[in-house]
Amino acid sequence: MSSTPETNPRVVIVGAGIVGCSLADELTARGWTDVTVLEQGPLPAPGGSTSHAPGLVFQTNPSKTLTEFARYTVEKFNSLEVGGVSCFNPVGGLELATTPERLAELHRRAGYAASWGIRGEVVSAARCKELWPLIDESMVLGGFHTPDDGLARALLASRAQLERAGARGARFLDRHTVTGIEQEGGRVTAVVTDRGTFPADHVVSAAGFWGPVIGRMAGVDVPLQPLAHQYARTRPLPELAEATDEASRPILRFQDRDLYFREHTDRLGIGSYAHKPLPVDPFAVLAYDEARANDLEMPSSFPFTEEDWAPSWDDCRRLMPSLREAEIEEGFNGVFSFTPDGMPVLGESRALRGFWLAEAVWVTHSAGVARAVAEWMVDGRPGTDLHECDLTRFEDAQRSPSYVRDRGSQQFVEVYDVLHPLQPMEQPRPLRVSPFYARQQELGAHFLEGGGWERPHWYEANAPLVDALGPLPERDAWSSRYWSPVAAAEARATREKVALYDMTPLRRLEVTGPGALDFLHGMTTNNLRKKPGAVTYTLLLDETGGIRSDLTVARLGPDRFQVGANSPADLDWLTRHAPEGVHIRDITSGTCCIGVWGPLARDLVQPLTRDDFSHEGFGYFRAKETHLGHVPVTAMRLSYVGELGWELYTSADLGLRLWDTLWEAGREHGVIAAGRSAFNSLRLEKGYRAWGTDMTDEHDPYEAGVGFAVRLDKGDFTGRRALEARGEPRRRLTPLLLDDPASVVLGKEPVYVDGSPAGHVTSASYGYTLGRCVAYAWLPVLPAGASVHVEYFGEKVPATVAEEPLFDPKMTRIRR
Repeated sequence: MSSTPETNPRVVIVGAGIVGCSLADELTARGWTDVTVLEQGPLPAPGGSTSHAPGLVFQTNPSKTLTEFARYTVEKFNSLEVGGVSCFNPVGGLELATTPERLAELHRRAGYAASWGIRGEVVSAARCKELWPLIDESMVLGGFHTPDDGLARALLASRAQLERAGARGARFLDRHTVTGIEQEGGRVTAVVTDRGTFPADHVVSAAGFWGPVIGRMAGVDVPLQPLAHQYARTRPLPELAEATDEASRPILRFQDRDLYFREHTDRLGIGSYAHKPLPVDPFAVLAYDEARANDLEMPSSFPFTEEDWAPSWDDCRRLMPSLREAEIEEGFNGVFSFTPDGMPVLGESRALRGFWLAEAVWVTHSAGVARAVAEWMVDGRPGTDLHECDLTRFEDAQRSPSYVRDRGSQQFVEVYDVLHPLQPMEQPRPLRVSPFYARQQELGAHFLEGGGWERPHWYEANAPLVDALGPLPERDAWSSRYWSPVAAAEARATREKVALYDMTPLRRLEVTGPGALDFLHGMTTNNLRKKPGAVTYTLLLDETGGIRSDLTVARLGPDRFQVGANSPADLDWLTRHAPEGVHIRDITSGTCCIGVWGPLARDLVQPLTRDDFSHEGFGYFRAKETHLGHVPVTAMRLSYVGELGWELYTSADLGLRLWDTLWEAGREHGVIAAGRSAFNSLRLEKGYRAWGTDMTDEHDPYEAGVGFAVRLDKGDFTGRRALEARGEPRRRLTPLLLDDPASVVLGKEPVYVDGSPAGHVTSASYGYTLGRCVAYAWLPVLPAGASVHVEYFGEKVPATVAEEPLFDPKMTRIRR
């Protein structure tokens, strides 16, 4: 490959830990060989988290993305060696259950493994004893055994990749402390160190818990909180006296007591998350030589805190009676990184072009992250869906130092907790509230949280409506958490009368300027060349045809559009591509939205306005700027629940007046407030997709069932060529109805076809109108009526492939 700036740009990576070395290897393997890796400490053990990492790699994770990162890390490290020593020891993994709740969780984790293609099984207590003879079998109810997990030799893997990258032209410079990031015209230009300046077209911060320090130099905030974590080694144990290998037994988790174990030949290494969070200020961490001068082994190794260790040591001795006579030989508190949601922070900064983050990455996911970031930099997109890791995912309200510290610390506390998929963090709350919050509290709203927003899931004021429903299927303890039968009553009221839904957290962008139409038309898949007043459902694709997002675009004027989007990444994507003269503004915080849906929606709204809200006067997928009572609103005739109605937008200062106006007018029609639990049930009955859950950029529109939003004859648009080149889909987002009316699943469960795992559930909810649980799943193409099984906590639940839409296929309820 030639060495022009376009094909071989100058890349400077800050940090030569496992992530920096992996990234240098992945970039140089793709032909980007002008790579300089700067490290403040000495190589090969520079003193960051990699230098003390115990190396446990458990691949199974609720996140498909993290599981894919871990799987690639195992594959790659298994293929690397230094001096004849492999960089990975595949001893397997074993997670123990000592409580019924944990055993159920292990069955759920086995489901994740089957969904994501990881070998694993729930085993008996006797099998756990065979795998780990030191444990007290009487304490154990069962375990989850993953034979392909094991120990990453992090420093060895760093060295192997350093040598490979170096052979391709990369250079690694230790003892270079970064002191500044130079920029010009909004682009990064160089990295300044205490030993010289290094010009750069791209800079990647892979500095680990020093990430916020490097970020501040670039003017980029890095939402990362370092915390100290206890790790100890025993003295030699008689039970391991014959050991010759570094480790031969599976890496072990005792999550009911926040502990993990690994062998160090004739000793045990023990890590604990049981102690209180110990936040570390990354700006106060000592440099390598300063740390050594202060009797620290390395900057990331803090003194062991005996008082925090004592309870964990008691738990260790209960699990392994042979430790009752053992002693701890050494211990330290190792520093590593947490984010507010526990996921890595990856991607290019919008504030400074060419400045990339590869932060908050553990050894477990290091090679997988490096591959994804390298693909992103070289090819323009990663091969793995990264929306959970994208640095743009955090709202401004989630970026304060206090928020990052509080949520990062809570992530530490919850590392091994049994967490429900709907379970919100409790602090800091409330943070973001809609203008209707006071009224929602008065109605007994049960709030969950997302994106910092308080979101009502049901209202206790509607509890009296439950009696009229008749008996509902009994739920198990897991599916009944963060659920109430009130949701069924709210869904029925929406189908039969009218309900108000708070849609304020949905993102709203304003796009204006003389080139706004041409810009949006070329960025999206549907035809936007319609007269003002039109609303269009459309898709944002990348160049490969993958779905970056789905949008509703309302043309409110010749050069003025309101775009309903999904995440901050949509704003970032559109802003990156907007031509001069097109202005994009996030108006979410300054506005609010109420969905008024149900067969009586028109009866409620029409008396409040002089404008014609009849079907003939205000058609489906149309918009009007009007007044309801004293409130100016933008009304859009859209429905995400499959019923007649409108989304009503106004400014935040008038939001409470809008709610009260609608509430008072709706009294005679039996109006209720309804929450997201009912909302999710209703939208799944209609087959409406949720981006980020049902479809991502790993899927194309035809696979995902949204090909109707693609107009290949409208002219060029991003992703069109890729779609034209694609053949018939070999997989589809498939609607399932569980056969047993009493069965419920929640999402991410594996789906079996002819006895073998063939896909996984994305979204699921009980369909109260249908009397069955609805589940959408990615599966090979199957005919309607085909029988499959969904695994729920180890039980195979029969289900049938259904035809879409499941409810009101002729759309008569919406278009009346």
